[in-house]
Amino acid sequence: SENRILHFKDLTGWEIQRALYEKAKSYSNLEYYDHYFAIDLITQHHLGKQVTRITPNIECYGAYVLNTQNKEIETFLAKFTVVATGGAGQVYKTTTNPSIATGDGLAMFYRAKGRIENMEFVQFHPTSLFNPVIENPAFLVSEAVRGFGAIIKSPEGEEFMHKYDPRKSLAPRDIVARAIDNEMKMRGQDYMMLDCTHLDKEAFVAHFPTIYDKCISLGIDPMKDLIPVVPAAHYICGGIKTNEMGKTSIQNLYACGECSCTGLHGANRLASNSLLEGLVYADRVVEDISKHIEDAEFQAGIPDWDATGTTDPKELVLITQSIKELKEIMSSYVGIVRSSVRLKRAFDRLHILYEETEQLYSTTTISPQLCELRNLITVAYMITRSAATRKESRGLHYTTDYPEKQSFLEVTLM
Repeated sequence: SENRILHFKDLTGWEIQRALYEKAKSYSNLEYYDHYFAIDLITQHHLGKQVTRITPNIECYGAYVLNTQNKEIETFLAKFTVVATGGAGQVYKTTTNPSIATGDGLAMFYRAKGRIENMEFVQFHPTSLFNPVIENPAFLVSEAVRGFGAIIKSPEGEEFMHKYDPRKSLAPRDIVARAIDNEMKMRGQDYMMLDCTHLDKEAFVAHFPTIYDKCISLGIDPMKDLIPVVPAAHYICGGIKTNEMGKTSIQNLYACGECSCTGLHGANRLASNSLLEGLVYADRVVEDISKHIEDAEFQAGIPDWDATGTTDPKELVLITQSIKELKEIMSSYVGIVRSSVRLKRAFDRLHILYEETEQLYSTTTISPQLCELRNLITVAYMITRSAATRKESRGLHYTTDYPEKQSFLEVTLM
């Protein structure tokens, strides 16, 4: 057999990122813009032309970008643009994603009228570490710990996974996450437990040093105590629709990584596949762009960003409170288990937030916080609409109104 993935202890993603970043830094021809925030992709719309989702041959000419140091909005023109902005876990209350995972690239692409696919398939990791002092992001207890022999139990020490799947604690993520979510709701408890007390300490610490140290720092000894865990938003399998080379529906625009939907993950994702997907598609994007870069030209006549009529926000609470409301809406109504009634309520609440935010956006000076709120609302809408469209349960999308999987295979396209 062959190894399916690369791994490095319990820090695989971090290690791959470290190696790539250090290698990239060694190239003198690369420039880094660390204090910039992308606002919108530039298309024919900014040349005064009408662009809709059915407009043929939409083209991307670059992006409008906020310099967060001097607060100026700059025009970044490009022959080719690559969206590699990661996921959108921050749309939920509990997530393993970093605070910057606000779906910025997804939202910009949607506003540019590009095609988005399968946004209903949101993966919830079943075992993030429960902490009464809410952490953002939540600390991930890898499913490799279950593969190592850990057992999911109730706070009273009772095993329950046999009620949901014959594979018990080794069932796929979506089944385990739904089981834990259901047990929490039935028992009225905030978390379930992960039992590692029967495992060999030396082997456990060698395989999971970061997890062990984190637990110890919170007064939990995995070799003596049960670890409190709770499901957390982890990965979006849908995203910007691409072909096998990372090309999107918008000309001169590519996407790779979690913001993209290559079709690799289908309705559910196997652990760590996304890391290698990012590597493969980044390489393919560069390969494809290299074939056309010499013949491409910069677009002329792109206007500067127009900030006429906007003023600095007088009350930031309007932004921060709206983000809190959004997270509550999505976690309550568009989470692990869905229903038509919940999705309808989410739509209604999201529409109010959308109108309030668009009014604020039209009159307020651009800031990363305001843009992130706007982007999160856009992503929340896409997830909710896609979930309402799929009249079945499949993979990561489970609805009580349509609990069975249908025999057809269709994507949800926006």
